[in-house]
Amino acid sequence: MPTPYRYVTPVPTEAAAGLIAQVYAQIARDFGMARMPLFLTLSPAPEVLAATWAMLRESLVAGQAPRAAKEVVATGVSLANKCPFCVDAHTVLLHATGEHELAETVARGEKPSDPEHARLFAWATGTATSGQAPPCPEGHAAEHIGTALAFHFINRMVSSLLTDDLLPAGLQRSRLVRGLGGRALAKTVRRRLPQGEALPLLHGLPSGPAPAWAAGAPAGTAFAALRAAAGEG
Repeated sequence: MPTPYRYVTPVPTEAAAGLIAQVYAQIARDFGMARMPLFLTLSPAPEVLAATWAMLRESLVAGQAPRAAKEVVATGVSLANKCPFCVDAHTVLLHATGEHELAETVARGEKPSDPEHARLFAWATGTATSGQAPPCPEGHAAEHIGTALAFHFINRMVSSLLTDDLLPAGLQRSRLVRGLGGRALAKTVRRRLPQGEALPLLHGLPSGPAPAWAAGAPAGTAFAALRAAAGEG
């Protein structure tokens, strides 16, 4: 049976041990999916796996900024990077927040009707070439910047190591399927999770100084670890 994986052999969840097993367990608990293709793909490199998950969790999944707003950023960056797998995945997650029309609007690359979401979407799609601060409350900036940076990395990993289809036969391109997938994840996605719980996974991993944009937020620690782990090849 064909799989979505290219060039790597993932560590199966049932065979995972040590750091890989710890990351898998936290993904299942906090993201609501026991088998996420991206993180299975990164599992042969445990340090990169842990740092990528920490970056995603501490920016997109946890924190104070509304999850729907951060999903708009994730989808906008993914559209700009031409990563259909990630666009489809985060359209489903936008459905999970209850923002069904917003999900389909940004999936088409169209401007959201809500002015706040429209500003964030425009900012996200331009982050590859612009150094502007995100148009959001100051206390939410680190989460939006962290989300954007996480997806500039994740999009490249997904485009290199996975096929374009999130589901068999491209079923994720159906609005009905995306909506049903969102409803299945709604309870998990709508939880408010505390920040910092992924940072223990980074103990003993390469790191460096946290970036100024993080202003002390856990996403900065995660970014420093991801930068160091990815830089080691």
